[in-house]
Amino acid sequence: MQEPSILAYVLRAKNRIKVLSALKSGNKVSGQLEKETGMYKSHMSRTLQELQDKKLVKCINPNDRDFKFYVLTSKGKRVLSKATKIIEVIKKVKQKY
Repeated sequence: MQEPSILAYVLRAKNRIKVLSALKSGNKVSGQLEKETGMYKSHMSRTLQELQDKKLVKCINPNDRDFKFYVLTSKGKRVLSKATKIIEVIKKVKQKY
């Protein structure tokens, strides 16, 4: 999947943006991400799996059953940066109308 279509994929779901944004500040376990984003455990698990499938997020210790740490990949950082800019433009347009 090319980056423009991945960007569109990320923008279609608020949970994806929330998780990517939360990981911007560094590695986190899913419990931390749940608290920061207000997402349920089941939603977090599904969202993290989707983001891993798209190579936007990586689990740095997949064999640990209790505390899996997740980090943004370089691709994830690029997509988040572009998505954030698009969201800012949309907010400005909405304010004008």
